[in-house]
Amino acid sequence: MAIHPTAIIDKQAHVPASADVGPYAVIEGPVRLGERVKVYAHAFVCGWTEIGDDCEIHPHTTIGHLPQDFHFTGERSYCRIGAGTILREGVSVHCGSQPESETCIGAQCFLMGNSHVAHNSILGDHVKMMNGVLLAGHVEVGDHAILSGNLAVHQFARIGGYAMVSGVNRISSDILPFMTIGNHGLCVGYNSIGLRRSGQFTKAEIDEVRRAYRTLYRTEHTFSRAMETLRGQVRERTGKEILAFYDAKGKRPFVKGPDWKSRPLADSDGTG
Repeated sequence: MAIHPTAIIDKQAHVPASADVGPYAVIEGPVRLGERVKVYAHAFVCGWTEIGDDCEIHPHTTIGHLPQDFHFTGERSYCRIGAGTILREGVSVHCGSQPESETCIGAQCFLMGNSHVAHNSILGDHVKMMNGVLLAGHVEVGDHAILSGNLAVHQFARIGGYAMVSGVNRISSDILPFMTIGNHGLCVGYNSIGLRRSGQFTKAEIDEVRRAYRTLYRTEHTFSRAMETLRGQVRERTGKEILAFYDAKGKRPFVKGPDWKSRPLADSDGTG
């Protein structure tokens, strides 16, 4: 591997001999690169940023820069990228906005061009973000979730593992694991193809997701009452993961189904 003579690398940075840093790339501050990291031309990596082994940082990507938060006052915070993650052209990932906090992207993720991960967001492993996806601050995304192009996600929203969210969309609610989100941010089904193709789930586990979707989104009950019905039916790990996600309520309501206007008013927990 090689460091191009036009690259600018801070003396505080740790860049192993196996790393490859391209023309006009800038590595500023106490950055730590893992083994075999490829930093392409004109990329900018700064701050207390750690990048795992075998990552690719493509041109005009910005990693670890200051958060776009009016309340940020300059204290030390972190940005961490897991091994094998690919950040394509123009991606931006900011550090945390509170002292000693972090923005974290897991291993083997793929963030396509011009996508953005704001301060304090947490992404699991194998997450795919298509071109132009925008995550506001404090967003959480579970393992293997797929976020389609030009999607905007509200701050503090949570997206469960193996969820699939359609593009040109806005998400301001929590999305349960394994669910599929269609137009207008509504839950239109479960990610049956993704679950089957993953090879990680038995037929019984996938069937339980199907039943959970029908119980939660295809009955006449309020969402919280449907969830209590589901609680008495769950047997597989997939159903238990859905319940655990629900029980760990965040700051946003849960996503609605396509027939939400015809359903009863929400219970006191604010879900519909």
